[in-house]
Amino acid sequence: MSENLQVKAILEHIETRERELADQAGQFRDRIAELTRQLGELDAESENLRITRKTLLTLPCLHPPPGRTAPTSRTTPPTSRSSPPWPTRAGRCAPRDLCQALDLPILPKNTEGIRSKLKRLVSRGILTEPEPGLFARPDA
Repeated sequence: MSENLQVKAILEHIETRERELADQAGQFRDRIAELTRQLGELDAESENLRITRKTLLTLPCLHPPPGRTAPTSRTTPPTSRSSPPWPTRAGRCAPRDLCQALDLPILPKNTEGIRSKLKRLVSRGILTEPEPGLFARPDA
């Protein structure tokens, strides 16, 4: 009969340990799911930054074609998309210039939206703001 009690005690210990392990495994699964979610968010933000950088580096107002310099002042806005918008100062863009480069209507909501995005890129070190309202690449 004492063997029966010993076996019963061992089986109870095994069941208790199995529950503990199942609880720990559940906690690890929850942590893995949370870390996977966080990793996905980081990957998405990183991809957005990569695309933003690539887009900014291809905008004509940040890259005048070789041999062509940006005018020091703009007398008239471009009349067609064949003449790209150039910044008011060489190598620097104003939000209005980017609105034109992106074919956005020159409206306060668009220029302010672009300005806030450019400011965010400045805070992340992707662009610089050498003068108030003018943005440039760090190497420009």
